[in-house]
Amino acid sequence: MFRITHPFHPLHGRQFSLVTVRNNWGEDRVYYEGSDGRLVSIPAAWTDVVTPDPLVILSASRSAFRLEDLLELTRLLIALDRESGHDR
Repeated sequence: MFRITHPFHPLHGRQFSLVTVRNNWGEDRVYYEGSDGRLVSIPAAWTDVVTPDPLVILSASRSAFRLEDLLELTRLLIALDRESGHDR
């Protein structure tokens, strides 16, 4: 069993029977049987299957961003800035 913990997911707080966990599309995904009997997947990070990010725990869920996500955003913005010819 697992619970969907993502605060904006429409099924937040609901519990489902875990069918499997797979790494697809570069991330771990949790699979469960939907109401129509088909397999449904969501990112494992949106469930209680994985250990919560330490920043989320320390910030008592008040932080909107994780450090690794902000660093990746910075890398992407620098790359876009360079492509546009605004190299600083």
